[in-house]
Amino acid sequence: MRGLILKGVGGVYSVRDDEGTVHTCFARGRFRRQKIKPLVGDFVEFQPQRGEEDGYLLEILPRRNALRRPLAANIDLLLIVMAPVPEPDWLLCDKLLSDAVSMGVEAALIMNKRELSPDGGEAALSVYRHLPFTCAVSAKERAGLEPLREFLAGKTFVLAGQSGVGKSSLLNALLPEAARETGGLSEKIARGKNTTRHSELLDLGGGTYAVDTPGFSLLDAEPMEPAAFLATYPDFSPYADGCRFAGCLHDKESGCALREAVEAGEIPRERYERYRILLAEIRELWRRRYDG
Repeated sequence: MRGLILKGVGGVYSVRDDEGTVHTCFARGRFRRQKIKPLVGDFVEFQPQRGEEDGYLLEILPRRNALRRPLAANIDLLLIVMAPVPEPDWLLCDKLLSDAVSMGVEAALIMNKRELSPDGGEAALSVYRHLPFTCAVSAKERAGLEPLREFLAGKTFVLAGQSGVGKSSLLNALLPEAARETGGLSEKIARGKNTTRHSELLDLGGGTYAVDTPGFSLLDAEPMEPAAFLATYPDFSPYADGCRFAGCLHDKESGCALREAVEAGEIPRERYERYRILLAEIRELWRRRYDG
């Protein structure tokens, strides 16, 4: 039978067939031997349970894409959720955006808990005005959600962000019947409580699907050529032709049009300075790619 993986926990997968029935399946040992991990969002061929015989995944059908973190396949949109509290990790946000571009996945940014920000989160969102969609919302107050619903309609999207930013609360606001468990913040360390413990594909109706994922705070960079990393910043590309030297990485080169754009306020300085931090990390990884 053909089906769609909705959830995977400890090697046990929930697979929905074309009729809407959900089956419990195990992965064949060859997936592990071939170092292939079935992902939420994968379309698969599977053998359903027969009597006392377990159901098994037989084949993973070709993927359109696959995100490395959060792990999910066949995604239309990476929806990054940030909030004023806990302290926003904008480096993590930029890493997620870079990953999305490299995987050919559209990305958008949501600022949740806008009631906690003096300007409603607008200053933070202005740094990412190059994205196709940004929006400040309040899941708690059920405010600002309608433009988001319209943008998400018909898409399969994955929620990503730090623990405690309110991803599950946001899903509850978009789809109350989902009834996702939510948590607050640790009073001691003002970090989020991770209430989502595994990724799960949720049907929001009308052809819209959400992948709820556990929050995380770390995302290691992947070794790649520095020029390839620069290519994951599409908002920088219009300035390439204005640089004095071909192949300018917009770091310390003289005659750099992008740096001039930063000084002129055309490119947000925060976005550019974080790019330089990540570029240094990428350069070091690329230099050491054959070590060990």
